[in-house]
Amino acid sequence: MTADQLKALIAAGLPCEHLRLEGDGRHWFATIVSPAFEGLRPIARHQRVYATLGERMQTDEVHALSMKTLTPAEWAAQGGA
Repeated sequence: MTADQLKALIAAGLPCEHLRLEGDGRHWFATIVSPAFEGLRPIARHQRVYATLGERMQTDEVHALSMKTLTPAEWAAQGGA
């Protein structure tokens, strides 16, 4: 899976104000800023992202995905644009 494909899948399933993805095709790191994360604990935020990827996480299309998940307010507080 390419970075563009993975970004498109996440963005299609989750409203993202910022989405940055880095990786080598199997191991990925994503920074995701979404209002959908408001009021959710980190594990619930990650579960929301995993839900957008569905079976791809089970079939090894996405081997590993590490995430930094933030609300727009958290992103702004950290100096995000």
